[in-house]
Amino acid sequence: MTQRGAVFVGPTIIPLDFPAPDQDILPGVKWGHIEAFPSPAYWAYQVLARRLEINTVNYKLGHTLKEEVGACLLGGHGIPAAIGIAAFKLLKSYGAFEASPPSEGDLYEWLSQPINTGDKSVLYRFAKQKARYLAAALNKLDVEVPPLESGRQLRDWLTTIPGIGYKTASWIARNWLNADDIAILDIHILRAGLLAGFFPKDLTVERDYLKLEQLFIQFSKSMGVKSSELDALIWYEMQASSNTVFALLESSRGQPLTKLKPRLARAKNRQTNASQTVLQF
Repeated sequence: MTQRGAVFVGPTIIPLDFPAPDQDILPGVKWGHIEAFPSPAYWAYQVLARRLEINTVNYKLGHTLKEEVGACLLGGHGIPAAIGIAAFKLLKSYGAFEASPPSEGDLYEWLSQPINTGDKSVLYRFAKQKARYLAAALNKLDVEVPPLESGRQLRDWLTTIPGIGYKTASWIARNWLNADDIAILDIHILRAGLLAGFFPKDLTVERDYLKLEQLFIQFSKSMGVKSSELDALIWYEMQASSNTVFALLESSRGQPLTKLKPRLARAKNRQTNASQTVLQF
């Protein structure tokens, strides 16, 4: 028996059908219930619902590839999003991403001054390190033509720049090319994959990025959604629900995913019977 969900878009109700919870999406991985965070069916429903509501998503942070590299390199692990964006805007105001790349010293000087995030003035944590990485990136972009035929080609080219690993390079390539042949993987995506069963327990992002990436892309294709849409959605929901995620990780050690209860906040918005689930946004 299939599962049915629906999305409310204004006065219109759009029905969505999904395979039965006990049907395999991949060998050994069940679809699960669409209301059971974070089952494969749950993610598939959420991607399709947001697609219907929001249409397309513009991932780009900059107007040129230099700006995109700068915005992503200044953000990421250990840097709150507001501070990363504020640092990017500050450097842009100094002309850091124009034709002639600035020196490492200039970048360090600019990043060392207090940065206004809109709410407060802060100091950028890794000014010296990021100035060195960004100088190398901007100089490489100034003398070489990056491959833009695919996300993977651009990502692999970017990883030759000091300080840019697979995650940051994938972030840049996804944003710039709207690419679906790569994935932006971090601890949030890893935990989602462990809970849903499409990642094995013996792989880590640091050691096995490319293996996990292929598994993630295969998972996306199996549910019929874009990997770029899926990783953006999973990242947002997992990082916003850390307490629930930790509880689910503890519970999943002793019971299958289909028995895990959905989050209370979501459960309040659900109307469920044996054959139909309606989720309202």
